Order: sequence, then structure tokens, then C-alpha cells
Amino acid sequence: MEKTEKITTIGGQALLEGIMMVGPTRTTAAFCDEKGNISTEDITAPRLRDKWPLLGKPFIRGIFAMVDTFRLGYKALSVSADKLTEEGGEEELSGFDKWLNDHLGEKLTGVVMAVGGVLGVGLAILLFFFLPTVLFNLLQKAVPGDISSLRSLFEGLLRIAIFVGYILLVSLLPDMRRTFQYHGAEHKTIFCYEYGLPLTVENVRRQKRFHPRCGTSFLILMLLIGVVVGFFIPFENPFLRTFTKLLCIPLMVNIGYELQKACARHTGLLSRIITAPGLWMQRITVREPEDKMIEAAIAAMEAVIPENGEDIIR
Repeated sequence: MEKTEKITTIGGQALLEGIMMVGPTRTTAAFCDEKGNISTEDITAPRLRDKWPLLGKPFIRGIFAMVDTFRLGYKALSVSADKLTEEGGEEELSGFDKWLNDHLGEKLTGVVMAVGGVLGVGLAILLFFFLPTVLFNLLQKAVPGDISSLRSLFEGLLRIAIFVGYILLVSLLPDMRRTFQYHGAEHKTIFCYEYGLPLTVENVRRQKRFHPRCGTSFLILMLLIGVVVGFFIPFENPFLRTFTKLLCIPLMVNIGYELQKACARHTGLLSRIITAPGLWMQRITVREPEDKMIEAAIAAMEAVIPENGEDIIR
């Protein structure tokens, strides 16, 4: 069957032993337990653009779409973690774990994820914003001549190298390899739906695993946009430069979001050039899935497909 002209608003996210699919009006996560049983659960969280339609306008919607994605992803990961804990059964807790469980109870997963999120954001700011500026300042003092014009390029390439290195490192972990397989199941299922094919394991298996609207592609695009934006930031002080870059994040997210949407609609040479780095990166973050993973992706997809054509971007 030839590919249809519709481009859907349906997206997804790989979870620990599961997949979240995000449709126009509904978000559902599907999980596969050790016995191969698949269960689904709705992830409820009001979206900002539904409450304030203005936030869905071009060059505004990108940053709020990302906020919605983080909120939905956080809830889905929390459900995923709870399910893994349930499947693990009762284990003897250490003294510290028992203290946390006694004092936090059901809130423990949320608190752990919140603390991890804060630490993750802090580490990201340190590695991707502060460290490249400090290293370039040291390099500038060490070499003769004026190399200030190379600052943004140096910082951007270093950020990309740190990101790729981190992804390569975590890809060695068995749990992350399985998560990347679920990522592949997500992409293949979305492709199958966009081609108008019945959602079966056989049809999904035949699809490509690299998708241009992937979050990995978006992150790479953001890093490349950051190189361009960096040329317009004159500050050398690492604290001031980092603060300015953080203020520019909404601008970069909105530009990247619109670029990714435009590239999804058009398949010309410029679109292929823009999407190429992200597609290359997906060779690390997207693996061939198992059949049960595909079944989970299909279950999540079928739950969010609207019946009235709301998934078509006009």
C-alpha cells in the first residue's frame, strides 16, 4: 500500500518495559510483564494548549508541547516504575530503604523521581552549558592569537560529543537496551499507522525503525540550533553565558519544534539535510524490537487513535 498523505499528531515514548502513546485527546501506556501479558493504563494530565488555545500557535507551541511531554512522561515513568516494583515482589529492604518507605509510603516513587529530575537538570546545565564555556576560556588563554570567533562552534561540538558519549555509555546497560527496543517498536508502529496499514505484528515488523519526528532527532536539532544561537551571545563569563543560554532555551525549542514539523511535511533536500543528524543518532537509541514489544506498542496505539480524524495535521 502506498503511504497516505496524512501526518498524524500521534507520538510516543519508550518506558521501562513499556510504551506510552500520545494521541490528540488521549494518552495511554502499555506494559508487558515477564509472562508476556500486556496491560494498558490511561495517563491523565490536562494539556496546556487545551486550557489556553493560544499556546498551540506556531512559534509558541513548541516550549509548551515540551512541557506537556515532560509531564506526561513523568506520570508514565512513575506508573512504569510502580509496575516493575509490583512484579519484583517483596524484597528485604535495607535500613535506609525501610526508613524511606516508612516515612514516604506511596509517595516514595514520586519523591525519588523528583530528586532524580532535579539532579539531572543540574548535571545537564553543568555539562552542556557551563563546562564548554570554561574549557574554551582555558583554551583561549593557552593558544596564541584570537580564537573568540570559534567559541560557539567549539562549545556546540563539545556538547554534541558529550551527548553522544553519554548515549553510547547508557546503551551498554541491559535495561536501556530493552528501552531502546521499545523505542523501535514505537517508531515502527507509528509508521505502520501512517501508511494506513492494519496494526499487526507482521505489518509493524516490516516498517523502518528511524522516524524523523523522534525525540532523539529533536535533541540533536536543538544542539545544532544552539551552535547558531551561541554566535549571538557575546559574554565570556561562564556564569553569565550559561544564564543567557538558559534564557534562550524557549526560543530554541520553538524554532526546533517548527523545523521538525516542517520537515515531517516535506521530503525535499533541505528537509533531508536537517533530519539526517537525528536519524544517524537513532542508530544508537532505536533497536529492533521483540514481538511482545510490538504488541505492547500496538495496544497503546489502538487506544489513542481518534475516530473523527483529529489526528490529521492540516
